[in-house]
Amino acid sequence: MTVEEPMIPVSVTGKPAWEIATLFPLQGTWSAEDYLALDTNRLIELDKGRLEVLAVPTELHQIIVAFLYRTLFQWSQSVGAGRVLMAPMRVQMANGKFREPDVLFMASEHANRRHSKFWEGADFVIEVVSEDDPDRDLVAKRREYAEAGIPEYWIVDPRDESILVLVLDGKTAPYTEHARCCGDDVARSVTLPGLEVVTKQAFDETS
Repeated sequence: MTVEEPMIPVSVTGKPAWEIATLFPLQGTWSAEDYLALDTNRLIELDKGRLEVLAVPTELHQIIVAFLYRTLFQWSQSVGAGRVLMAPMRVQMANGKFREPDVLFMASEHANRRHSKFWEGADFVIEVVSEDDPDRDLVAKRREYAEAGIPEYWIVDPRDESILVLVLDGKTAPYTEHARCCGDDVARSVTLPGLEVVTKQAFDETS
């Protein structure tokens, strides 16, 4: 005897499960605890109680990120300097704000600031400028990373194939522009001695 599957009315299929949204905080009311409880591999950042769901990275973006991660990782391994990761990894800013830099580094002496679900700040971060909202990396994160006391921030821009090296003057914001590198220029870290990148090599594998 064959048992037929019950028919599901067309009127209840193919519709979003809106009820699920009610299980989560409203925009503007997300706490750090709510945010850290999210279980997803999507890039999601927290700003003033609001979730910001970032666009899925392009192939070009990821190729550049992978090169920069390998470069920083190899440098760190050679000098035993600390821990290098790439997104997604949450970094706590001030006032309950969290960002997810493309590449991030924490020195060994600050290992106590590394936690399973997030880091308390970082010692060095890199962002590859995203097509969907360049000002997020060029303006907003430049200000926020400086205010969080992250000593050095590199902005890698595929649009003009440049690397902007930003450093804090002492430990206070805003960042000082140390160098803007293009072509054969060598981007050298100010705070991580020996870390350097021939700028054009960051983009060579993208063609």
